[in-house]
Amino acid sequence: MTTPEITETILAAKGAKGVSFGALGALIGRDEVWVAAVAYRQASASTEEAEKLTAALGLGPDVAEVYRFYEIMQVYGMPIKAIIHERFGDGIMSAIDFTLAIDREKDPKGDRVKITMSGKFLPYKKW
Repeated sequence: MTTPEITETILAAKGAKGVSFGALGALIGRDEVWVAAVAYRQASASTEEAEKLTAALGLGPDVAEVYRFYEIMQVYGMPIKAIIHERFGDGIMSAIDFTLAIDREKDPKGDRVKITMSGKFLPYKKW
């Protein structure tokens, strides 16, 4: 398992500054566990929170971007791969011949996000 580059950057800066998640949380008025979840890209900080955190760590604005979609792929990525394997055989969905669409679906309980990914199935080659 590898840590995403942005998380490595945040953790390296945190270590270099010798600051704790608790101290960072106190800086922005959030719990240390929530701050750690932001660092590991499992929670999403507001623009203001992200700017305060990156400033405290001496990092640029590019690091302040945090994405929640990562959580979906982390939780469901391996199950999706397992189902592709069951239905198509031993292989992958190609990201080379790939499309992705994001649509809004109206729903009385609150609008929904519909994400459609379409990629060519490529069987693994054995040699």
